[in-house]
Amino acid sequence: MRAVIFYATREGQSRRVAEHIAECLRGRRFHVDLYNVGDAAAAVDWNSCDAAFVVASVHAGHHEREMRRFVSTHRLALQRLDASFLSLTLSQAGAQDTTQPSDRRNASAADAQRMIDVFVEETGWRPAHALPVAGALAYSQYNFIKRFMMKRIAAKAGGPTDTSRDYEFTDWAEVDRFTREHAGSGFQGEPGTRNLEA
Repeated sequence: MRAVIFYATREGQSRRVAEHIAECLRGRRFHVDLYNVGDAAAAVDWNSCDAAFVVASVHAGHHEREMRRFVSTHRLALQRLDASFLSLTLSQAGAQDTTQPSDRRNASAADAQRMIDVFVEETGWRPAHALPVAGALAYSQYNFIKRFMMKRIAAKAGGPTDTSRDYEFTDWAEVDRFTREHAGSGFQGEPGTRNLEA
């Protein structure tokens, strides 16, 4: 079985999620191709793929421009593969924060879903499966202006505002569950076992 993972990233969290999915699949004997759509990569052999994942993150209300362009161009191939979409956003961190009141968590969840809906509208691709994923606050990688803006956004959402450190909110167990559930029939069985249908 062969899977392909496409990602776009700014501070690296989407890349980490994409690499995590790749390791999860390789542990189940998938051959995995990993592409940063911002790089000039070799052409994808879509006909050899059995599963596909798209990983992108939200910045200033939109996913990365290069990912929107890539998905718009290849949306028919992604549809044929029933590709899955993982959308990284800090809103999801608020949605999964059990210390926050339910109305704030619900508003955060709605915002995370709205970002997915915007991506669908901008690209014309409706993913077969989509998962909002809590990203990270990489204060150490932001310039002064972005650090100031992200601190304000975090404060409004009830998140951490200590800019002397970075914060990761990704629920890796949920990413694993989503990967297992949507990698196709080739994921059946335990690691190290051979799928006779593959």
